[in-house]
Amino acid sequence: MLLFIPVRLAIAYYQAPQPQAILVLGGGEDREQFAAQVAEFYPALKIWVSSGIPPKKSHAIFKAAGIADKRVYLDYRATDTVTNFTTLVRVFQQLHIQHLFLITSDYHMPRAKAIATLVLGSQGITFTPLPVPSNQTQESLLHIIRDIARSLLWIVTGYTGASL
Repeated sequence: MLLFIPVRLAIAYYQAPQPQAILVLGGGEDREQFAAQVAEFYPALKIWVSSGIPPKKSHAIFKAAGIADKRVYLDYRATDTVTNFTTLVRVFQQLHIQHLFLITSDYHMPRAKAIATLVLGSQGITFTPLPVPSNQTQESLLHIIRDIARSLLWIVTGYTGASL
């Protein structure tokens, strides 16, 4: 069953070799500031921030970078990294987005990539990771394995296990 994910990722990358949108995983101002800098170089891309900083602060960061409010979508439904992806994947599908820039902190990127590969990949969406530099140590392998299991659970059942 999981063998279809690499095929779906390859097809998505072939059909959309350049990112079509930006996804920022909430977790600090630095991620949204980094996203604003990236967005300056890609003026056609819309930006989704999943459970980031409060709206006023977020809008101020993007406004300071000259990013129009109509390009920025703040979504506060996610409660953790797995739900950062599962709450937005249907939105991306509806908009026919097949390739995203994925922005999160460098220490968080291994877990985010594992989840994105499963959740986004299972739905035919590929991603290009853009890590935000930090001074923190990488997350534990246990966290990564736990969220891989939760992502697989979501693929099979539609349930994320967030309440566990």
